[in-house]
Amino acid sequence: MTNTMFNSCIQACSNCALVCEACASACLREENVQAMARCIELDRDCADMCALAARLMSRQSELAKEFCALCAKICRACGEECAKHQMDHCQECAKACMNCAEECERMAV
Repeated sequence: MTNTMFNSCIQACSNCALVCEACASACLREENVQAMARCIELDRDCADMCALAARLMSRQSELAKEFCALCAKICRACGEECAKHQMDHCQECAKACMNCAEECERMAV
């Protein structure tokens, strides 16, 4: 695979990582932080996974496809959790996560 084959997924992963970090930070500022605990945990895990997936794809690692499958799994979990919350940052995060999950699923095939 050439790096250009990864470009769309790299962009989706990079964006998702940033949006998840922002969501986690915003969740920490919510009035009822305890209610946001699961969201924050998944945001942080998703951000780390997406950042690593982007790096693996950018260097054309032989593990990129396998890692993209795992990244898609955490993105879906994070997206589903964020979608439960009505805050704008969670809704934006849910969209970024679902987009990233779709891109990663295409890469994992």
